[in-house]
Amino acid sequence: MKPERILIVEDDDALLRITRLQLEREGYELSSAASAEEAILLLNKGPYHLVIADLNLPGISGIDLLKVIRLEHPETIVVVMTAYATVQTAVESMKCGAYDYLTKPIHAFDLKMLVQRSLEHQKLLHEVEALRSTLDRKQGFDEIIGSSAVLLQTLDIAAQVAATDVTVLICGETGTGKELVARAIHSRSTRRTRPFVTVNCGAIPRELLESELFGYVKGAFTGALSHKKGKIEAADGGTVFLDEIGEMPLELQTHILRLIQEREVEKIGASTATKVDVRILAATHRDLASMVRQGLFREDLYYRLLVVPIRIPALRERPGDIEKLVQHFFVKFRAKYGRVDLSMKPEVIHYLCEFPWPGNVRQLENAMERMVLLTRGQELTATNLPDFLVPAAPSGSPPASSAPLPVPVSENPTPRPSEEPVVNLRAFEKNMILHALKQCAGNQTITAGQLGISRRTLAYRLKKYGIEVDTLKAMKHGA
Repeated sequence: MKPERILIVEDDDALLRITRLQLEREGYELSSAASAEEAILLLNKGPYHLVIADLNLPGISGIDLLKVIRLEHPETIVVVMTAYATVQTAVESMKCGAYDYLTKPIHAFDLKMLVQRSLEHQKLLHEVEALRSTLDRKQGFDEIIGSSAVLLQTLDIAAQVAATDVTVLICGETGTGKELVARAIHSRSTRRTRPFVTVNCGAIPRELLESELFGYVKGAFTGALSHKKGKIEAADGGTVFLDEIGEMPLELQTHILRLIQEREVEKIGASTATKVDVRILAATHRDLASMVRQGLFREDLYYRLLVVPIRIPALRERPGDIEKLVQHFFVKFRAKYGRVDLSMKPEVIHYLCEFPWPGNVRQLENAMERMVLLTRGQELTATNLPDFLVPAAPSGSPPASSAPLPVPVSENPTPRPSEEPVVNLRAFEKNMILHALKQCAGNQTITAGQLGISRRTLAYRLKKYGIEVDTLKAMKHGA
């Protein structure tokens, strides 16, 4: 980590030398200026964490310099020095944005402690700002667990379009949370007090889908004994979420195109169209562009839906969020099933974080619910994992030991009589790790990311295969 940069603004050479000497001992990167004008030039060339400025400067005063810094470099902390230890001087500098002040003559201990406190204050401000930024990005998305960069990028786009009435197409694999994102967009929109109506285009029989969507008038067909509103009309003023729109029959896609273009629906058996005020959100796990090329999806509807596409990342693309999801679902299902006494061993999280989760968040949620519900006793261990996950590790062995990269499988599979062993899995795994380490110059964090495993799992494997830290250093230096 680079040392904090400090700029000292003082026209007294003797005091400047003493102040520099005292701070150099603490390892800070120091610059100095004899006037406010010189200080402004230095500040414009590069950022400083802290400015220590005398109030009594030639030309532009220290107070005026303080005002410039607060306006043009708001992230820089300012401490002022004064020989005039009056309450009025201190109050004026604090009102202008100074963090604190020092009285001349300056004592080394006071200077050291004030600089440390000032820099700690700045770090705290940055942490608060980062937290506020994350909370702002996730406001309205509380049900979506995770803080990975790829997820936050998705939520950023969703937040930007939420306040508009633009049509949105949400794409992603099954189980990634497409409906959660749609609901979050609605909850942050101006329509949030109006209905949010979901239509699962793949779950409703084709012959019933039209009447469910658009409704019908009395006598439209046998059994139509009264008028019925469709789901779209029921959502008037709100949002319609067309889930799995790729499953919609071609003949009904024309009606959806008309809905988007004209904001009207035509009930079965009606002679006139009904105007509706709805926003359209759609979702699919299919490749609609490919379906258009195959003639299975209308091209004009595809481009109408594609005004703002939002892609939900698969869970394997954000492995850092798995542990947060595990803890969330564990707490949720403990409360649901009255298992507040149930605890979970760390080995369970190890296995869950290593699995690729082809069914995404929904599969993980179902697995957690099953484990909480079926676990006997007061502790959830690796023996309670579902069958599709890794079996429990041998007694005394860390849970990651039986998990080759990147998906947990048996370490020494026994070949069938008619087969020959294809590869020594231990040697293969060790060589893979060594190769990745060399490619990443021995950086273990980057290596773990390249291999698709956690940093903790990599550390265990390094120990398992006897890869010493000295070896990593030698690799880093080209040995």
